Amino acid sequence: MNILISGAGIAGPTLAYWLRLNGFTPTLVESAPVLRTGGYIIDFWGTGFDVAHRMGLIPELMRRGYVVQEVRLVDAKGRRAGGFSAEIFSRATGGRYVSLPRGDLASAVYATIEGKVETIFGDHVTALKPAKKSIRATFAKAPPRDFDLVVGADGLHSTVRTLTFGEQAKFERYLGYKAAAFEVKGYRPRDELVYVTYGEPGIQAARFAMRDDRTLILFVYTHQGPGAPPHDVAAQKQEIHKRFADARWECPQMLAAMDATDALYVDRVSQIRMRDWTKDRVALLGDAASCPSLLAGQGSALAMVQAYMLARELARAKGDHRKAFARYQKALYAFIAKKQVAAERFAGAFAPRTKFGLAVRNLVTRAMGIPFVANLALGSTLQDSFTLPPEAS
Repeated sequence: MNILISGAGIAGPTLAYWLRLNGFTPTLVESAPVLRTGGYIIDFWGTGFDVAHRMGLIPELMRRGYVVQEVRLVDAKGRRAGGFSAEIFSRATGGRYVSLPRGDLASAVYATIEGKVETIFGDHVTALKPAKKSIRATFAKAPPRDFDLVVGADGLHSTVRTLTFGEQAKFERYLGYKAAAFEVKGYRPRDELVYVTYGEPGIQAARFAMRDDRTLILFVYTHQGPGAPPHDVAAQKQEIHKRFADARWECPQMLAAMDATDALYVDRVSQIRMRDWTKDRVALLGDAASCPSLLAGQGSALAMVQAYMLARELARAKGDHRKAFARYQKALYAFIAKKQVAAERFAGAFAPRTKFGLAVRNLVTRAMGIPFVANLALGSTLQDSFTLPPEAS
């Protein structure tokens, strides 16, 4: 079976790896001209870690990643206001936890299929027309082609989802925040292996020191309405300046650092909630199907689980896509829905909207020095209720 996968981020290449391993012929199409790099720091653990282990990726991810030692909340003068030891992450996951740039995870996954799977960069699907035994994909640049199946792994703003299921507004649950991330060289001060964050009502600024004298800076802020156009970097920067104009701590120098870069990632903090992830010969996975929000910290790992399961069910069903699609969704739907509920709660704790909310968050994080409190606050969110089944035989 020939299967078109839209999106060469993390979900798409993971699916291509497992499809190829099970005898299918995947083709990737990616709108970006080259593999995307950079992005924000993600925390990688849980069942997705098991998928990466079966792909032989763990040594490379640990080499590229960071073992964070502390999450530190500071006040306007940089004094500790809250926070906790990051040992809880390692303890709750049995050491199967690493933080790394999203782009590093994507490139590590893509390396497993590079040169083995056809990949079309700088193009995208513009139309899909299902037939009885195939589906015709029309592209912006390449000539139309027929495939047995099409999979949308093209993120929160999925084109495949829009073409197949309708406009994004039908499925997007906006959580009222936007996030912006970028890297800067030579930023000072540096706190190695410490995630340092400062908050005021409705805004959050954070930094994390990376290798090669790089620092990742993250802004999170409440925002109503559509905001700046997604591809207008100047308008995005203006929006962030307006929101952080009076913010204290290191915010003025962070804004200056942002002004010196064009590599700025900005997006809404949203979830995708759908009743069905499949229709006819089209399936969705990852953020396209069930984005938990970019503040959830586990979207990439969950996308890898979905990719593994979709490929497994197609192999088990001998290519009977109707049977495979039904099994795929049945296996994962409740598990993913539970993760989305937890992620929605977490967004409010990440950037509280009031002074009272900030004070409560700081107090709770200070109390997390006590293992019992730490386990109560975070332990359950770090343990997945889904066990990865064996590979299809």
